Amino acid sequence: MKMKKWVTAAPNLEAARSLSEACGFSPLAAVALCARGVDTMEKAQAFLATGAGGLHDPMRLRDMDKAVATIREAVRQRQKIIVFGDYDVDGITATCVLLRYLRGIGADADYYIPNRLSEGYGLSCAAMDALYAQGVRLIVTVDSGVTAFEETAYAKKLGIRMVITDHHECREELPQAEAIVNPRRSDCDYPFAELAGVGVAFKLICALAGPENSGAVLDKYADLVALGTVADVMPVVGENRVIVAAGLQRLAVTENLGLEMLLRESGQKSRRLTSSVISFILAPRINAAGRMGNTGQAVELFLTDDPVRAQELAAQLCEQNKERQAAENDILQQALAVLRREYNPLEDKMIVLAGEGWHHGVIGIVSSRICDRYACPAILIAVDGDIGKGSGRSMAGFNLFEALSDSAGLLDKFGGHELAAGLTIQKGKIEEFKARILAYADAHIKPGDLMPIVHIDCAITPAYITESSVEGLSALEPFGMKNPQPVFSMDNMYVEDITPISSDRHVRLTLTKDGVSYTAMLFGTGAGGCGFAQGNFVDAAFHLEINEYRGRRAVQLVLKDVRLSECELLADQKLLNLYNRYMADGALTAAEARVLLPSRPELVAVWRHIISRAEDGRLSVHSNALSRRVQWESKREVNIGKLFVCLDVFSESQLLSYNFRDGLLNILLKHYKGKADISKSVVLNTLKSMSK
Repeated sequence: MKMKKWVTAAPNLEAARSLSEACGFSPLAAVALCARGVDTMEKAQAFLATGAGGLHDPMRLRDMDKAVATIREAVRQRQKIIVFGDYDVDGITATCVLLRYLRGIGADADYYIPNRLSEGYGLSCAAMDALYAQGVRLIVTVDSGVTAFEETAYAKKLGIRMVITDHHECREELPQAEAIVNPRRSDCDYPFAELAGVGVAFKLICALAGPENSGAVLDKYADLVALGTVADVMPVVGENRVIVAAGLQRLAVTENLGLEMLLRESGQKSRRLTSSVISFILAPRINAAGRMGNTGQAVELFLTDDPVRAQELAAQLCEQNKERQAAENDILQQALAVLRREYNPLEDKMIVLAGEGWHHGVIGIVSSRICDRYACPAILIAVDGDIGKGSGRSMAGFNLFEALSDSAGLLDKFGGHELAAGLTIQKGKIEEFKARILAYADAHIKPGDLMPIVHIDCAITPAYITESSVEGLSALEPFGMKNPQPVFSMDNMYVEDITPISSDRHVRLTLTKDGVSYTAMLFGTGAGGCGFAQGNFVDAAFHLEINEYRGRRAVQLVLKDVRLSECELLADQKLLNLYNRYMADGALTAAEARVLLPSRPELVAVWRHIISRAEDGRLSVHSNALSRRVQWESKREVNIGKLFVCLDVFSESQLLSYNFRDGLLNILLKHYKGKADISKSVVLNTLKSMSK
């Protein structure tokens, strides 16, 4: 709904050539590295290093010595140990790797993961009571606990010792535990602070096994550690790059039966495994268990050594993922129905919705989808009885945690960070909370703050795009946060062909530049939803891939964004200037009037497009895009000047109203009984007389 802002790096091309020659990188890989500040051989070697030598000494983590001593003592004394985890992929994998290690050294160890639906996140006093009654005397948390002050104090009172391992932001004050291992502690000088929860658990295992054995520990647990690291969207640089690279290699030949069965059930066993496979295939299936209230299934999947049980559990996770998708889509459709009626793209800076009967295990995903769709922060609250549980997502430029902090007095509980947060609230306070946080958003979000950004590594020419150069981009893998798959751009590409595919859910394009034609894929947008038509010139931002089909290999562009080229925008502006002169009662020549005068079939084409695309009587779209969408669907020359004339004719006839602001055209259909008569339109008849 909103235009994207392109931010294009300007790498030193001479440095890129030198890097390519010195290190053997392909030209595309070299410019991508230079765009990220990796412009020397030394920097490249350090940035791309994946060997176990890149692991840091785990004993450099604050309190690691205390954690090791406490756990070893509990093992020697045969005390019952509980690994207390979290219900997301990071927490599940952290629980499994630590538990497998502890059981492997003879510890009396088990796990506890709170039920997402009935208990919520993190430690609780009720859980402490239950665990104490079971004879537990040591709890080791993973991916949680660093802000659990009350619960840690309660455990201590009961006689349960606590070792906390976590990676979330810390306060200056810390819980009174035996040890708190967290690279984000202000008093910790560990050289890499971006470990996932499972990464911290991995470092604890390395310390328990002896730092000199870190390489062997990585080889044994890399698949699960990489799975949690990527799923938690941690930066794939530094120590995480070492972990993920090793993990992807290990994943292909994993000895973890549950993980192997999950790969088989999801159809990935024989495919090339990448970070994207983890993010979009494996992680959703594992998360589905927690979201639907069955986290224990995911844990048991990675702990079992029974192939029959592993296959059964993997199938259950895949089935629960389908249930999660259905629940998510149901809530999304309900939310969109409300937004189509109430959302104002010109004024609303944030979205807050509450609904009865919403499954609060999936509202975080729906919040994310709404945030992406409307390019603004979104909070969804699932109301059950007198309690509402909410989950929100934001964009760079608006700190969601700080926004919730401003409303802390209205909330029972909240937590999170800049881009994602959760809350609990009394039903009777939701409307007051909504008003307050929307007012906060109005005060803190300025126009343009939340425009989605496309980061482009380099604007290139066709000379860069060869099969070997594209293949050379693999040197930068594994991709992930802070090392994303490179994005390139080319301007003034001619749209030779537009082909809808998959029932017009996606589009295959033929784009031509300097006599070279490329196949380009635009996913998630139908042909009628494009902001361009065949014969237009566009600027394209894209990933580059090698497409293999029936034994043929060819370079393919996977489009991140497409926008009209400057020449198209200048042509539109000339037409708008002509339209504005006409509307200001300026005289037009007959030729100029004919440029603006829509034919009856063109009027019909515009009207049909609007009524077919409007949702709940509303349509918001960029004017440049709308004229070209009508062109593509109707195969008629409906330029932007004619488009506005059509809208004026419909407005005169009381069929709709519209406004135009910041390039966004907002149309509201009116209720009209009978058949409208446009023959008396002043706008249309004046143009007709001028055109003669």
